[in-house]
Amino acid sequence: MSRDVRPPALRPAALTAEGVSLSFGGVRALRDVSFSVEPGTITALIGPNGAGKTSLFNCISGFYRPSAGTIRLDGEDIARHPVSARAKLGLARSFQNIALFRGMTVLDNIKLGRHAHLSTSVLGALLYWGPAQREEVALRAEVEERIIDFLEIDHIRARNVASLPYGLQKRVELARALAMRPRLLMLDEPVAGMNREETEDMARFILDVKEEWGTTILMVEHDMGLVMDISDHVVVLNFGEVIAAGDPASVQADPHVAEAYLGSGDPAALMQRIAAEAAE
Repeated sequence: MSRDVRPPALRPAALTAEGVSLSFGGVRALRDVSFSVEPGTITALIGPNGAGKTSLFNCISGFYRPSAGTIRLDGEDIARHPVSARAKLGLARSFQNIALFRGMTVLDNIKLGRHAHLSTSVLGALLYWGPAQREEVALRAEVEERIIDFLEIDHIRARNVASLPYGLQKRVELARALAMRPRLLMLDEPVAGMNREETEDMARFILDVKEEWGTTILMVEHDMGLVMDISDHVVVLNFGEVIAAGDPASVQADPHVAEAYLGSGDPAALMQRIAAEAAE
């Protein structure tokens, strides 16, 4: 039996949500949501518009605090941890709407992803000597030799991100998340707004992050073809509740999922819709 010899800080993380609920005034956005993400796998969180996917994502990443329930990263309950503490534990996320610093270069945007793990004091960073300089050199080497080459963006490293087309900006945002050395990488609609070629490239990179980096991935995505192609596990939300969970094939065949998406419990019709979207 193989054993993972990587230090804990670099091992893929397990995520478990148990009984997570969230309310906004009288509106219950999440109702007793429970699911798990196995280390080193891709889990997709799907559901119709308004199902609660973004609310759940925000609870896990720390932007919302659930009113009930636990969220455990490798057994540690992080439901009350601030965003910065979750980042230090190895949780990183991208956003549906691109959240890059548009006045900065690609390289500088990516380097900002490591801020949660830098150990230099403010004074040392300002003086830029000794440990601060060594840390900066090591960070730049890792970003250039590993992340930029991995995502095939060496040709734009010195460009201002505002000058880049949308698909490349999404790739830079993924690069910034990878600079955090994530053990759990959360992707919020990673291919939203992309054309077919850009979507295929992003799908390849996501699979490579799992297979080559060994990173656990949780993603929200509306492209059902992509979800069914690359996910190991799928969790379906509707009206803030989990209505199905399992491998892609079993989720596609679940009449509750078909009813949530189409208004009728016909799995064959759902499969036809997924196939049609993939062919576009």
